[in-house]
Amino acid sequence: MDRNDATTQRERHGMHENEIAEGVVEAAFRVHRWFGPGLLESAYEACLAHELIDMGFTVEQQVPLPLVYRNVRLDVGYRLDIWIDRKLIVEVKAVDGLHPVHMAQMLTYLKLTDCRLGLLLNFHTALLKDGIQRVANKLVEFNK
Repeated sequence: MDRNDATTQRERHGMHENEIAEGVVEAAFRVHRWFGPGLLESAYEACLAHELIDMGFTVEQQVPLPLVYRNVRLDVGYRLDIWIDRKLIVEVKAVDGLHPVHMAQMLTYLKLTDCRLGLLLNFHTALLKDGIQRVANKLVEFNK
């Protein structure tokens, strides 16, 4: 990693969720322009993660997310598709349309991680802008 890469990483690490989200949307548009709709979610996720890493973000994929119930940690199979800088969650979809269950899933992830913002990205659309949904966790205190 050269000096510019290190500087970019430091600058990105201090970014606000909204700024990170802008970068994610930019990266998602690049991927969608390249492939269009029709791939599996895992392919879009891998390409999006690659773009985000190239942009200098810290990206974690398929992050196990335990559930704590009555002080017992339960590994029940929740996994975050992409977690960026531990501030923004991205759920990648390749479905005919986003449904309320997708929103509920994202809200659950936001609550369990104490994150404030998530993006649902559905790549199975003719125009990606129609497949982007911002989800804010209103239960998290915004003065953290």
